[in-house]
Amino acid sequence: MTRTDESLQSKVALIAEECIAVSLRLLTRAVTKIYNHALRPHGLTVGQMNILVAASLMGQARHQDMCRVLFLDKSTLSRDLTRMRERGWISESPGDDARSSVISVTARGGRLLEKAIPAWEHAQQEATALLGAQDVSALGRVAKSLRSSGVNNVN
Repeated sequence: MTRTDESLQSKVALIAEECIAVSLRLLTRAVTKIYNHALRPHGLTVGQMNILVAASLMGQARHQDMCRVLFLDKSTLSRDLTRMRERGWISESPGDDARSSVISVTARGGRLLEKAIPAWEHAQQEATALLGAQDVSALGRVAKSLRSSGVNNVN
């Protein structure tokens, strides 16, 4: 192995060990799997549940507000909303202008949320056991800080 190869290998090893994005993506996949497994009997994914929860809290939400609050890109939100609208969980009505619409949770979506809460609670316990209560608290503090900072999208 040449000196250049060794240098590259050491940099690659450093990324594998210390990259924040790599670590977060690993954690996200593991935790998402827990929630999706728990919510599957309700026909719901954790991403869809997040949208239902946010829409419930917001009452009526424009697409751009939902994207901002959930840190989602437009295509991800649109894809999930299409499925959720087809299932009768959300409705969309015209917004203030012809280019916008307002998202609301339907009665059916509200009942689904209510039924899914025990499954979410189970997943929450399982994820806490996986990560540890102290680290879950740290994640909550970081997420709260991120939300309150007004940071939305990094270009």
